[in-house]
Amino acid sequence: MNKLILGSQSPRRREILNYFTIPFTQEAPSFDETQVPYHGDPAAFVCEVSSKKALCLQDKFPDSPLLTADTIVSLDGRLFMKPESPAEATSMLSELAGKKHSVFTGVTVALGQERYVAAEESLVEFHPLTEKEIRAYHESFHPMDKAGAYAIQRGGSVIVKRIEGCYYNIMGLPLNTTRRLLAKIGIDLWDFLKSV
Repeated sequence: MNKLILGSQSPRRREILNYFTIPFTQEAPSFDETQVPYHGDPAAFVCEVSSKKALCLQDKFPDSPLLTADTIVSLDGRLFMKPESPAEATSMLSELAGKKHSVFTGVTVALGQERYVAAEESLVEFHPLTEKEIRAYHESFHPMDKAGAYAIQRGGSVIVKRIEGCYYNIMGLPLNTTRRLLAKIGIDLWDFLKSV
């Protein structure tokens, strides 16, 4: 089987896949996710976006297994995607502060005519945050390439009071959902465990 194509430029998704010895390369899909309409179902939305990312790579890599994903933050039915400006990033964190929100990641695995899609949800509760804390946070953790303008990994978790569900889902690639979908096209992550 050809090398796995990770259809994402996300360094966090690359980091998660690097926990395993599976050979892969990264390729950014040329897909504008803002073209996908949101109809009030965050899980359906991320599944559609990740699926379309895979579709736009299939012509280029018709014989390679593809893995794509899309992550969004949802609060009270609203989507918080990647901020388009520092002001929007500040506004997002201000709205999420002190509240519990959902993180959804849609994952698509494809090979030839086969395509499998699933979504995972995790719950995240933030501590209350002051303007000074939000400013310091964004000075330390670049928010512009992150859904909801925050990172869960490393020191980024200082704003997090509690999580429920998969930690790696919040990073952008839920491991068990990914494992289950890859198994459908004959790739078993158990075969690629990396000793530590």
